[in-house]
Amino acid sequence: MKSTYISSEQQGEADSSGESACAAEEPAFSKDEIFHLLQNERRRLVLRYLRDTDGPVRMRDIAEQVAAWEHETTVEALTSTQRQRVYIPLYQSHLSKLDKAGIIDYQQNRGIVVRKPLADQIDQYLQIEPSVDSTDKAESGTDWDDYYISATVLCYVVLIGAVIELPFLSLLSGIALSASILLLFTVLTISRLLN
Repeated sequence: MKSTYISSEQQGEADSSGESACAAEEPAFSKDEIFHLLQNERRRLVLRYLRDTDGPVRMRDIAEQVAAWEHETTVEALTSTQRQRVYIPLYQSHLSKLDKAGIIDYQQNRGIVVRKPLADQIDQYLQIEPSVDSTDKAESGTDWDDYYISATVLCYVVLIGAVIELPFLSLLSGIALSASILLLFTVLTISRLLN
């Protein structure tokens, strides 16, 4: 039986290469762990805020923006009570949980938060929250709602006009009236899809 002798230097090299290989591989979260982290809306909002940041962020800035989103207002319009009701739970609990999971680096004593690369694994599970872009889309959606409501009202006016035999509308047959209404809604729908 042949024994193999490994020097302490070789053992140290093997240990350090194993550590670097382990460090290079980021731990993967199970879906249960991810959903547990994301079960709280404030943690989701923190991750939403950090998604668009590079480098360190003041914890106070995060708390203010989260409070503004929760109250559907701007940071400037927040009251001190609204800020405090969000700041304290973030400070005491939520940021620590995200830090412990390795998603952020939370330096509580300095009030600094840094998003870690591991947060990229979580992003795909975050709900799409309203943002400036989606607000613009919502407003344009409201415009389309107005167009559809106007078209519906117009169709009822034309239909009632045909029923009570108003001069011009009484010339339309039932098929022509139906085709006109269908054409109107088809044009609206195609226009909406193209925008």
